[in-house]
Amino acid sequence: MIIAGVGLSVLAVVLVGIVVARKVDGDSANYLVAGRRLGVPLVAASLMAAAVDSNATVGNTDLTASFGFWAGAPLAIGLAICLLLTGLFLAKPMNRMGLFTLGDFYRVRYGRGVEIAASVLMIFAFAILMAGNLVACGFLLERFLGIDYWVGVVISVVLVLAYTVGGGMFSDAYTAAIQITITGVATVGMLWWVGSTIGFHIAPGTGPFDLEQLTSTDAGAPINWATLIALGIGDIVAIDFMQRIFAARNPQIARRACFSASAGTAFVGVAYGLIALTAATTLGLSPDDGPVLFTLLDDYAPAGLTILVLSGIVAASFSTASGAILATSAVAVRNIFGVRRVVDEPGVKDPLLRWTRLAMLPIVAFGVFIALEVAQTGILLTLAFDLMLAGLVVPFLLGLFWKRGGTRAAVAAMAVGLTVRLVLFVLTPTMYGVPNDVLYIENSWIDATFDGWPTMYAAVASLVSYLVAAFVWPRTVAEEAWALTDVAPARATVGAAGEGDEEETVPVLA
Repeated sequence: MIIAGVGLSVLAVVLVGIVVARKVDGDSANYLVAGRRLGVPLVAASLMAAAVDSNATVGNTDLTASFGFWAGAPLAIGLAICLLLTGLFLAKPMNRMGLFTLGDFYRVRYGRGVEIAASVLMIFAFAILMAGNLVACGFLLERFLGIDYWVGVVISVVLVLAYTVGGGMFSDAYTAAIQITITGVATVGMLWWVGSTIGFHIAPGTGPFDLEQLTSTDAGAPINWATLIALGIGDIVAIDFMQRIFAARNPQIARRACFSASAGTAFVGVAYGLIALTAATTLGLSPDDGPVLFTLLDDYAPAGLTILVLSGIVAASFSTASGAILATSAVAVRNIFGVRRVVDEPGVKDPLLRWTRLAMLPIVAFGVFIALEVAQTGILLTLAFDLMLAGLVVPFLLGLFWKRGGTRAAVAAMAVGLTVRLVLFVLTPTMYGVPNDVLYIENSWIDATFDGWPTMYAAVASLVSYLVAAFVWPRTVAEEAWALTDVAPARATVGAAGEGDEEETVPVLA
């Protein structure tokens, strides 16, 4: 019964995604940024769907049950902070630039070489993010359907591709609206059921007001702060978030959508954190017996609520995976291989659209490989944006708001930040509280108490490197000139018809 109910919800999501695919109409602008025509509801839903994935629910509950509220809830709270900061400072200028991918920014600001380097890092990080969501789907199908974990991962990928290949951002946005509706109802239902049947109980030292989790090393404070910083700031350069911001009809819509998505994401994160604390304290549930949320639903919750919550988790994972697949494929084709949009040429099909769809296959294969090798949820999310924080955040933020730094400053920030992060990664025996089974070189210099600090040291190293290089080698007149010529002269006026917003004029990149 449970699998049948979840299957019906998944089928509905896939069918909606396939139906709206006709809106693409052979144009990569429709495919990648939905023709820049989305209003607040769809942009907000798609942003929240990208944030509220399996990491914010399954990963959150596992980490919270094991280590306390501030170990798990930041997986969602960090993303809520990111969306808030993006709405306050970034959504309007980024939407106004009229980009197709975030990689376009690095080309316009720093040149072709930085564009390629940044794009490679984005693809690697988002393959990790996609893998985290496939892990959750694999575990879910293994537990409730009795199939092998790897089979569940492959089934999930096939279903996501079924509508992403056809509809791109349009399919992503419309399916996200369904996902957010299911997730919202499921979250409220879980809170009501836990409160009315079990009652909320929190073990001393593990709750949201036990701030030693943020002040004491023994309570995991460095790891918890690293999670908040990696997601709250590192996720600013999330290519799927930016893809949705580019799809907004105008800058005001992009900004308001960020605020709405931020509030919704924070609510879901806090709710599942409280549910996990109760499950661990009252019922003694632990990730040692499988994902805590799955155990709670399978062994204790009523069937109807279980169907609703699991449907929300699957739909959320699908939506995030869809956005990650679309964004990484677009970055690979447009920013690494240099394929451009072609329209209004008789007999010529848009090559950017065709090759973006084809590129999804190797991107997905890489994500599946990671999901099979590292079967973690929340850890994979944090690791992905830890790398983005170390290499891409400083060139992005300072490049957007400070004119002095040029190509050499960006290269210095990326090279030094990533080098520091990777060196400390291989020397630290744990990553975010779990054993570093990915790549660890045994040594006597660094022990597990250092966990969390590498995130902050790498970010600081990246910032210092950019500042030093910018003062030593300021941006040249030649760099400013070719950056301006990268933007096509054609401009498009887009307004918020019926939404009460002023019209905005934005550059259009070929």
